[in-house]
Amino acid sequence: MSVSSLSSLSDNETPLRSRRNDIKLNAFEKYDDKEFRARFRVSKETVLYLDSVFGSTIKPLTKRNRSLQPVDQILITLRYYATGSYQRVIGDIFHIEQPSVHRIVHRVTVKIANMRSLFINMPTAEERLEVANDFYAIAGFPRVMGAIDCTHIKINSPGGAQSESFRNRKGYFSLNVQMVCDAKLRIRNIIARWPGSVHDSTIFNDSPLCAQLERGDFTPMVLLGDSGYPCRPYLLTPILNPRTPAEEAYNRSQIRTRNPIERLFGVLKRRFPCLHYGLGLKTTNIPPIIVACAVLHNIAISRQDEVVEEDDPLTIVEEEIMVQPSNETNQNFIVRTLLINTYFSG
Repeated sequence: MSVSSLSSLSDNETPLRSRRNDIKLNAFEKYDDKEFRARFRVSKETVLYLDSVFGSTIKPLTKRNRSLQPVDQILITLRYYATGSYQRVIGDIFHIEQPSVHRIVHRVTVKIANMRSLFINMPTAEERLEVANDFYAIAGFPRVMGAIDCTHIKINSPGGAQSESFRNRKGYFSLNVQMVCDAKLRIRNIIARWPGSVHDSTIFNDSPLCAQLERGDFTPMVLLGDSGYPCRPYLLTPILNPRTPAEEAYNRSQIRTRNPIERLFGVLKRRFPCLHYGLGLKTTNIPPIIVACAVLHNIAISRQDEVVEEDDPLTIVEEEIMVQPSNETNQNFIVRTLLINTYFSG
């Protein structure tokens, strides 16, 4: 716009605000591989892989106003996951408005979360022996196909009559997210929809995974859980008051063998700090982000994308679950007792 044109504007008029992204961040050229992974938590190759899977479905219909291309949309979403920053801050980095960031993050999150069935699955019959051997190598615990536990993801108060159901026992609002992982920290199952006040065992009892285990779909394989879960033939927990050397040996092995789930929570929240700092979105928009981060975590493992910390790495400490007494029956103890007598009594 010329000086004369500017002078012709009245005091109440301003030039039309350009919606063009004149200074877009070309992250692929600006950062080397390590710097790129530190900022977006996955490699350049993984971003291109995501683009190849669903990029065509989020491609703008026109290049008008230099619309954001799929790779740019993926980078914006990853940067949001990697920082947990307000969407306005992300918009400032990419020189776009906050409403555009919101739409892009939602659009890309849905696409990534929809890849869940490809990357988050319980071990198949062919995989179970390898998974069990990986767990057995930790501390000699047999027939394990997964470690199970829950972690809390901070959220804002959702408001309304049911808001207090989201306040967990530590006093903040959260979603209580259940995960199962293998010894290589690959997420095998995830449920990300329960309010923070709901107990871990309630989430498990209501899950499709519990129904599969009750049917015997994975027999003779077992899960390992902490004392927040009831002991069952397919879910083995520590003995609350061990009385014999064999029971003490069982407890030591059980605790060490289920340690991967605690490590997983730390790795996942370091890779995607939005899960550590919390998500200030509508409650209905949060579960897809948690699932999308889980999918990306598994993709990163399969592509050997290591977590690269930024200048201020997080220290993640998962709290121990409070021991909850359970109404266990003799039938539920049988598998655990046989396993102790067979593997830990000598």
